[in-house]
Amino acid sequence: MNTHAGQLKHWYHEPWPWLLMAGPAAVIVAGVITTYLAVVTNDGLVADDYYKRGLAINQTLSRDAVARQLGHRARIAFAPDFGRVEVILQSGTVVSGPLILRLAHPGRPALDRALPLTSRNEKTYASAFPALTPGRWQVTLEDAARTWRLVGDVLVPGHGVLELAAR
Repeated sequence: MNTHAGQLKHWYHEPWPWLLMAGPAAVIVAGVITTYLAVVTNDGLVADDYYKRGLAINQTLSRDAVARQLGHRARIAFAPDFGRVEVILQSGTVVSGPLILRLAHPGRPALDRALPLTSRNEKTYASAFPALTPGRWQVTLEDAARTWRLVGDVLVPGHGVLELAAR
């Protein structure tokens, strides 16, 4: 190497090569992270039997109509601190058989819960209430034979009372 004032530096001492390599390096890191997330997580949003589910919508809507004809309404009191949920059914007819409270998380079907409700009297039902992931949950109250249903939404966490009526 020469010792004069215009001495050449090695390439790795210059800022420009590093600046030019930073963009592609960031893209490679982002690609690796994206690939990892795509392989490890399951979004669960696409159903294999989407056509059959589409055909079943009319049957589901008829359950709402049956609940409306029977005059079903419900008041659901969530008490997560006590691990209980209580349902007070207001109906024009007597409901026979057990009821089921379904809690569905949109987009994450692995978190869905079905709670069988035990009857305290002819209008009041109760069940243990599991710990739920925070967010919006779809609540469905139905009879065991699945002839009618009441649907609503609840936000978790929170102590709340949910009023359900047939749509």
